[in-house]
Amino acid sequence: RAGLLAARCVIRTGGAAMAVTRTIEHGALNFEAEAFGSPSDPAILMIMGATASMLWWPDEMCRSLSAAKRYVVRYDNRDTGRSTTGQPGAPDYSIDDMADDALAILDGYGLSRAHLVGMSLGGMIAQLVALKRPERVLSLTLISSSAFDEDDPDLPPMDPALLAHFGGMASLDWSDREAVVAFHVESFRISAGQDFEAARARSLAEREYDRALNPQSAMNHSMLRGGEAYAGRLGEVAAPALVIHGRRDPILSFRHGERLAAKLSHARLVTLDAGHELNSKDWPVIVEAVRAHTSLAAP
Repeated sequence: RAGLLAARCVIRTGGAAMAVTRTIEHGALNFEAEAFGSPSDPAILMIMGATASMLWWPDEMCRSLSAAKRYVVRYDNRDTGRSTTGQPGAPDYSIDDMADDALAILDGYGLSRAHLVGMSLGGMIAQLVALKRPERVLSLTLISSSAFDEDDPDLPPMDPALLAHFGGMASLDWSDREAVVAFHVESFRISAGQDFEAARARSLAEREYDRALNPQSAMNHSMLRGGEAYAGRLGEVAAPALVIHGRRDPILSFRHGERLAAKLSHARLVTLDAGHELNSKDWPVIVEAVRAHTSLAAP
């Protein structure tokens, strides 16, 4: 597509150690992105989930993957971090557009193909990319995610505690940094498994708030629709898939992970004793699983 091919990069120094930050221009949109490692290594595109910027991919995980000879690229989804941000409550895009965003990041880095690693909504975006442009996808790793077209009433719903917590968002003063940080920390606590990392959660919430162009706009992701043209077609995905899911996930229950792995023709399931999170105790397991999986799917 002309819009994707027109994506260009504005490079500047910054970001975490061992990383280079750049801005990808894609039509009228700007995406903040960051790369770890050598461009000569196999590329991994990290796609984060709903309401979350690339900061949610822990620096330590990205460095570990780059140390395993992978070129790791993460980026802020639109309406998060320093990427293009619209008005809260009025998203003018769909999940299909976010799949095109991921392709624009690949184009911006000059990557014809890459391994995709997506968490939660990011995993659903990765599924759509694999269906829309299969020639661009070497493999899929889907963490704490679900089939993008899943709408089965037999699957367990979101934890009522989380629904009640998000119900209080209407009265949240988004200009009050401490109130917003506390709201997100509580979200992390309810979403976590048994080992809630309170200090790390607060640090992430503070960095997220301070860095975002408009912290409230990230909530636009909760209103997204799309993917209808590809519904029921997950069996067509040819790329080898790795599904990683926590047994204690209160947002997308473990059964979502099992169902997703069953729908994909070439999938393997790795089970964590975790919630809807990237807990530091699981980083070595996740990194090794991704390293091994991406080694099998050679460029």
